[in-house]
Amino acid sequence: MTYTLTTPLYYVNDKPHLGSAYTTLACDALARFQRLKGEEVVLITGCDEHGQKIQRTAEAAGLSPQAHCDRISAQYHQLWQQWQISNDRFIRTSDPRHRRIVHEFFGRVEANGDVVEGRQQGWYCVACEEFKDDPAGALDPQCLVHQRSLEWRDEVNLFFRLSRYQEQIEALIAQPEFIQPASRRREVQNFVAQGLRDFSISRVNLPWGIPVPGHDGHTFYVWFDALLGYLTALLEGQGDGETSEAGLGELSQRGWPAQVHVIGKDILRFHAVYWPAMLLSAGLELPKQVFGHGFLTREGQKMGKSIGNVLDPEALLERCGADAVRWYLLRDIPFGDDGDFQQQRFVDLVNNDLANTVGNMLNRTSAMARRWFEGTVPPAGAAQNADHPLAQAANAAIGLVIPSLETLDFRGAAEASLQLAIAANGFLNIQAPWSLMKKEGNQDQVAADLYAVLEAARLVALLLGPLVPDLSARMLEQLAQAPLNSGPNQTNGTPWLQQLQWGQLAVGSPLPEPAPVMARLELDGPL
Repeated sequence: MTYTLTTPLYYVNDKPHLGSAYTTLACDALARFQRLKGEEVVLITGCDEHGQKIQRTAEAAGLSPQAHCDRISAQYHQLWQQWQISNDRFIRTSDPRHRRIVHEFFGRVEANGDVVEGRQQGWYCVACEEFKDDPAGALDPQCLVHQRSLEWRDEVNLFFRLSRYQEQIEALIAQPEFIQPASRRREVQNFVAQGLRDFSISRVNLPWGIPVPGHDGHTFYVWFDALLGYLTALLEGQGDGETSEAGLGELSQRGWPAQVHVIGKDILRFHAVYWPAMLLSAGLELPKQVFGHGFLTREGQKMGKSIGNVLDPEALLERCGADAVRWYLLRDIPFGDDGDFQQQRFVDLVNNDLANTVGNMLNRTSAMARRWFEGTVPPAGAAQNADHPLAQAANAAIGLVIPSLETLDFRGAAEASLQLAIAANGFLNIQAPWSLMKKEGNQDQVAADLYAVLEAARLVALLLGPLVPDLSARMLEQLAQAPLNSGPNQTNGTPWLQQLQWGQLAVGSPLPEPAPVMARLELDGPL
């Protein structure tokens, strides 16, 4: 069975920001983990390109909506390549192939009697692309999210009969695993308990969007259109520019349903309520899980252009490198909670965890092994036994990392991997091979001790593969091991789970000249 996971389809009103990078890095880590387990993975990402907000943004920039979307989507595509995101598909909702899928899906929903015409009245936020039930301010109603004035709308729209699916949605969200984390599930349950109301799926007099077939003057509401991008991504051709005539009936052979939609908590309602109801109406399977993560702030403040504290993910990558940023975001912030990017803590964690603990463990051990054992992995002796202290520490770490990654607990996986490196360093300090080697008769003990630490380093590298793949590759190269292949639809020669067994580092294999696997992070001035 295919393991399909998705990032949101990012709205192209502006260039990528750190929040979208955070979501995508987390999905990349999960995809790499599942591939290493041997799963056939499809990681979907892309851009949501329709709606009034896009049209107005393009007009303000003196561009056509399509030209604006081409420019911003290219920035997303390029940034994910720079971050080495292992996505298998990149979908754009302005793609003509997407229009065909939207029309087919709408045909199913309309044939099921779930499309009705009605009048939509209320205060509308263009930035949210959503009507607001609880605007702030009587004289000048404001969006509570964007702190902008709302616009009054009064028009005839097409509505999806969401109210028909009250009981089915209640049953769905009562399943503990469907919405994660648990705090998000409670939010949705409170919303649904108020009673589901039919919602508008079309707009009138909005040229930038997909026309609704059979309803002149109507354009699909951006959310109805965008959610279907997940399906289009699976049904499109296997490569960029490759065409496909696959329809909704072939979804089950193409990787649907998705195992998990990873999203920001602000769009949870659309994915956990509206989207399942739409799929039920169209006779399609439901995703297995929706995971809503928190927001990022910076030094305790919300990031915004007006404050001037926005972190540019491209600049962050250039100054700090992928390993440092991935480690900090995935190791320091419990995935699902809000997180605060603190520069000093960022530097301290990267240097203490990766440069000092992980890097130093491998570097100094490799140097001693090369010096005293002819540049090779020393004889293992009893260090290959399963009851060795570091073997037990490794098994404990593996027993935590795998279930943590299964449940998107990236912090737990990072901390368990780090604990193995800490244990190896502690063992090395207690054994003190630099002192033992000065006395005759201790060579076998020194050899076994160094082997144990080098083997622990190999396992740390394997466990870090999904989280910090570049660092993992450098560590394995330092140990003359084959790199992990966790990119799109790649598998390694020896299954990853088998590689995690203790004692597989080959005695006598050459060790390359030691080199730091992680440089210390030195920042002069704020990011």
